[in-house]
Amino acid sequence: MTETTYKPVVVWSKPESERAGTPLLVLFHGYLSNEQDLMGLVPGLPEEFTVAAVRAPVALGPGFTWFPLMHEPDFSLEKVTQAVADVCAWLDSVKGQHTSVSLLGFSMGMAVATSVLRHRPEEIAAVVGLSGFVVPAGGDPFFNDQAVKAARPPLFWGRDQADQVITPDKIEFTHAWVNEHVDLTKVLYPGVGHGVSAQELAHVKEFLTWKVLKG
Repeated sequence: MTETTYKPVVVWSKPESERAGTPLLVLFHGYLSNEQDLMGLVPGLPEEFTVAAVRAPVALGPGFTWFPLMHEPDFSLEKVTQAVADVCAWLDSVKGQHTSVSLLGFSMGMAVATSVLRHRPEEIAAVVGLSGFVVPAGGDPFFNDQAVKAARPPLFWGRDQADQVITPDKIEFTHAWVNEHVDLTKVLYPGVGHGVSAQELAHVKEFLTWKVLKG
């Protein structure tokens, strides 16, 4: 990995004076969105968490992206791993004041969250993936899938089967990967489309409470 001075734009749910000793939940937004997008979820999440929403590094259109879309010619696994390495470098600068680190990603943000888990499985308490997918890594050593499989970390995957945004090939791979590697909680939400419902957010709150706070 090349040296990076990447310092992401981050929005926090608590002032710095109130973060020490709290569990950290990092939010990763989707394609063409920004760090503010998922902060609307915060009131529905366990109040014990300090929530940090991170902006993706690449400006594109009306927002930002973590890496090119997988069907685009400029997509590469290296662009995924660079984005994840940068996130991990930032995490290294903040994780010391928190009791645990959990991740929540929406759409492409789920690909980022699960990739951080696969790179640093020993550091992540739980992952929430909403209407998203896992990146096929082709055995790239950056992704320590064997360690993930050995640890079986808790992962929540919520989606609508009628979601037209995440293509069937991504769903097929994700389904196979999560079933093999994690302690999976999978819930389908008909009618949600490519979004998040109040019921789903209530389930996420319950998942984080039992798997992280009381785990």
